[in-house]
Amino acid sequence: MRAPEEARPAPLPAAHPALSPRDFARLSAFIEARYGIHLPPGKRILLEARLGKRVRELGLSGFEAYCDRVLGGAAGDELLLLVDRVTTHKTEFFREPAHFEVLVRTALPALRPPGAAHPEPLRLWSAGCSTGEEPYTLAMVLAEAAASGALRDRFAFELLATDVSPGVLRTAEEGVYTEALVCPVPLPLRRRWLLRSVADENVVRVRRALRERIHFRPLNLLDADYGIREPMDVIFCRNVLIYFERALQLAIVERLVQVLAPGGFLFLGHSETLQGAPFPLEPIAPTVYRRTAAGRRGRR
Repeated sequence: MRAPEEARPAPLPAAHPALSPRDFARLSAFIEARYGIHLPPGKRILLEARLGKRVRELGLSGFEAYCDRVLGGAAGDELLLLVDRVTTHKTEFFREPAHFEVLVRTALPALRPPGAAHPEPLRLWSAGCSTGEEPYTLAMVLAEAAASGALRDRFAFELLATDVSPGVLRTAEEGVYTEALVCPVPLPLRRRWLLRSVADENVVRVRRALRERIHFRPLNLLDADYGIREPMDVIFCRNVLIYFERALQLAIVERLVQVLAPGGFLFLGHSETLQGAPFPLEPIAPTVYRRTAAGRRGRR
């Protein structure tokens, strides 16, 4: 999940009713309560631009009628469209590449040491996966590590990818990207894991063998119960917490830690820090933490 960026699109045409401060307050309070995204008054024009097209599509008289519809308790699928419009899905393949080095060089050997039996697969979670670039990057890296080098044949893996936005999850499940978007993928991995479209040479699709390794499903990080019954060995929750207030950040990390196996690794974004936070985590690398044995829980 990604919150709106700072850039402000052009306002709606003058013929269309503007988003009043009152209606902005109603919408922003609802969005923060439901999705944790804080929208200060300076984001009013941005929200107006994001939702104005939808107001017109519905044939409504203006934002007041839209607010009444969405906040009236019977919005149904309209809420799904709302979250798609108000979140920005900025992501890319191999974003913050140092983290994948830490995963292969530090986390995987620690989780699957030589000479030990490992009957269960590694469980990884990409939280706030957006349009899928992060989980597919993880899947490529893990598949390569499991097939060659020091970790060869030492582990299988399962990968969960979640986002609050149903729209981006549909895109992620398709695994279809433009040539420009896959440029960060190293050429050998592109040749191995991506198929070029017959109809359009500028479009590629992730191979089925990789797509089938990932389970995509909707999840709101504000939920009290994430529905994850088996502890995760690795959690990537990067560049998501920065859009929440500090108290909410800590509440979410607490829930993440609850589903992280002892000895498991938590990866945060480059501008996210847990300094001074009271969690059973020890820093391993910049914005990478390992859960200690405190409050140990085993697999169910």
